[in-house]
Amino acid sequence: MSTLGSSGIEVFPLNLGGNVFGWTSDEATSHRVLDAFVEAGGNFLDTADGYSAWVPGNSGGESETIIGKWLSSRKNRADVVVATKVSQHPQFRGLAAANIAAAADASLARLGTDYIDLYYAHYDDAETPLEETAGAFDALVKAGKVRAVGVSNYTAERIREWFEVARRNNFVLPVAVQPHYNLVERQAYEQNIAPVAAEENLAVLPYYALASGFLTGKYRTTDDLASGPRGGGAKKYLTEDGLAVVKVLVDVADAHGVEPASVALAWLRTRKQVAAPIASARTVEQVPALIASATLELTADEIAALDGVSF
Repeated sequence: MSTLGSSGIEVFPLNLGGNVFGWTSDEATSHRVLDAFVEAGGNFLDTADGYSAWVPGNSGGESETIIGKWLSSRKNRADVVVATKVSQHPQFRGLAAANIAAAADASLARLGTDYIDLYYAHYDDAETPLEETAGAFDALVKAGKVRAVGVSNYTAERIREWFEVARRNNFVLPVAVQPHYNLVERQAYEQNIAPVAAEENLAVLPYYALASGFLTGKYRTTDDLASGPRGGGAKKYLTEDGLAVVKVLVDVADAHGVEPASVALAWLRTRKQVAAPIASARTVEQVPALIASATLELTADEIAALDGVSF
């Protein structure tokens, strides 16, 4: 198990992404995926109030609603760590204090729970003073509605500013950061976010950990991009450099008898401060590769090979 910063919250070292629930996975399939994940030892779920407002016919909150129905039917809320986010729901945009309070209550209702384990500021809101935003999160913690606070898609400068504001006002400090980070997207995180994560003991929970499916190894040609619902996101990595990363991933995966996705996620676990990479499973069949990553130990030579070929 991994611990989320100074929160004391212990999580399975793979964070199951809920972005596909209500999008590429219907409710029944999503519930089967959730069942498979917890039956294999997983306990950490990631969602957001905006998931999946981008789908025609959806209005936002679909993923939380699906998770909430599952929690209610399985009666396992105390055994699961639920992370969700605020600022992107069509009805609750931004990080003004009143909006955060209302959005949190709406998320709690959809999830069918009276507390959120980890609540993120999903995207920075330059129009709202950080003191107001940090204060609103602090109020939720003091009210018992939120156990711990995280930030997602914030610059290093703004994360440091949040800590300064929080310390000055005696607000609760963030314990987690959710950045875009994987084997083919390293530079922005490692140069900017990693130093502040280390300074402030932030648990790092990388999203797009599999680069929109590219690091599963299933996209090797342009024809492959049409084979999956998220193939378009992998297109930019379909280059000579990207395919070189996949080759090493496949070689390491073959040596361990696992899927390339398991290796890509296990590599992230070797990075300092990374507590649990985030990856989603559209079907039950995709769950074992995610679970395998949590216990896969790469050799020093394998880590060096992946470090050397990635970018």
